Amino acid sequence: MQLHCTRPKCPSPVNHFSDLDDPNLSHPLAQKYCSACRMELILRGRYLPVSLLGKGGFGTAFLAKDFDSPTQRRCVVKLFQPPVTLNPSQLATAQRLFNQEAIVLERLGLQHSQIPNLYAYFPLLVTNPLNNQSEELFYLVQEYVEGEDLEKLLDRRGKFSELDITKVLTAMLDVLGFVHKNDAIHRDVKPSNIIQGQDGKLSLLDFGAVKEVTTPTVGQRGPTTICSPDYAPPEQIMSGAVDQTSDLYALAATCVVLLTNKESNQLRSPISNRWDWQSSVQVSTELVQVLDRMLQPNPGDRFPNAAAVMDALTQSRLSTASRKGAAVASSSAQPVSASTAQSTSKSSPPSSPPSSPPSSPLSSVAGSAVPSSPVVPASAPVQPLSLRRFLGNAAFAGVEGGLLAIACLSTLGTTLIGGGAWLAMLVVLVALQFRRVIEGTDLFIIAGLTLGIIVFFRPLHSFVAEGGWVTIAVIALMAGGAMVIVAIIFRLIFSLLSRIM
Repeated sequence: MQLHCTRPKCPSPVNHFSDLDDPNLSHPLAQKYCSACRMELILRGRYLPVSLLGKGGFGTAFLAKDFDSPTQRRCVVKLFQPPVTLNPSQLATAQRLFNQEAIVLERLGLQHSQIPNLYAYFPLLVTNPLNNQSEELFYLVQEYVEGEDLEKLLDRRGKFSELDITKVLTAMLDVLGFVHKNDAIHRDVKPSNIIQGQDGKLSLLDFGAVKEVTTPTVGQRGPTTICSPDYAPPEQIMSGAVDQTSDLYALAATCVVLLTNKESNQLRSPISNRWDWQSSVQVSTELVQVLDRMLQPNPGDRFPNAAAVMDALTQSRLSTASRKGAAVASSSAQPVSASTAQSTSKSSPPSSPPSSPPSSPLSSVAGSAVPSSPVVPASAPVQPLSLRRFLGNAAFAGVEGGLLAIACLSTLGTTLIGGGAWLAMLVVLVALQFRRVIEGTDLFIIAGLTLGIIVFFRPLHSFVAEGGWVTIAVIALMAGGAMVIVAIIFRLIFSLLSRIM
């Protein structure tokens, strides 16, 4: 039998022991040691790591056998392995996250069939033969779900169909609804963390990033902030803040990537954080509305919880079925003459049975029932600003801000009151633009009216001394140009950061 050493950075981790292939091995097992680093290979006297499954930011996963199980069931052994660059505070946080995974799996795994069970969680004190110093390693043993994750399934089979996505949504909303009701948030929903078992059932994996709802929100990002930027919502990427809608956003992002077979950075604007994916795939309007609402950059604009999304999906299914039924009824209501029908029946060859549809990645997944509660239709998504309009808005904010500055400083003086009043008006102006209360021709009208009022009402431009409308216009244009430059720099920096993260 092959055993894989679990010591980090072991130079030759694969070992072979022929005596372990004997089906009549007695208990307890004699300990085996790595030939390269002398690490204990049989963990807790029962878990035999046989191969490497994968490595993450804070740990390594091994496929193992449980010798104490009557069937020597397969399981997953996770080794806590944080980066060596972490400082003591970050290391403590990483350790807490690893502990949290064990706690959540123990609490939730036995209660839901689509969450892997926890089998064991234990530390192991080992001696490093290179420096003869002891170190403590932490292990977590959990249920092994045999199957293929959706990321690999996408690579192998291509785009998911609308029916496939409905099945993914239904299954994962059921899991997330259960997780959220138990005061936890997953925080790392993505295709590689959703696995389709051999029985077709979808399971949610990797609870190492789970956040308890009662845990204070961390306000800073750092090496221990766990999320996948390709799928995480803006608030989680920027500050680490999460709630139930964060998981719903990540689930929708997952579905969009599966539908389009495109990377998220090809579909999401780094400036507006809005997704433009509908042109890449043909799906029903109802599904577009559901996913777009889940993907809103503002958490308050999303569905409040998983149950609300399930209701929306049910409503969309009813709407689709209603349309299809109406189309069938309309078709069957067409009058057909007897002679035409007889002629058709004689001349037409016998109809062959319809060909089976092409197999889909989730064709074996059984559909789950969803509640049939009514739901308020999702509002139409707001389209992201084009680059031209984005720069135009920036120019308007600069011009209008320059005019407001002249007016405020002329009437209130260069005091804290004058500067504060100008800043407050500028914030309101930008907020109105952001919410698109004012846009398009509104910008030209507002800027023109403001310029006219300031020019013809002398007290409003006394700050520029004897300067006439030309001076005022030049100041406003310079302010507009400066704001455009700032906007371009901001866009470039934001785009660069989004690619790095």
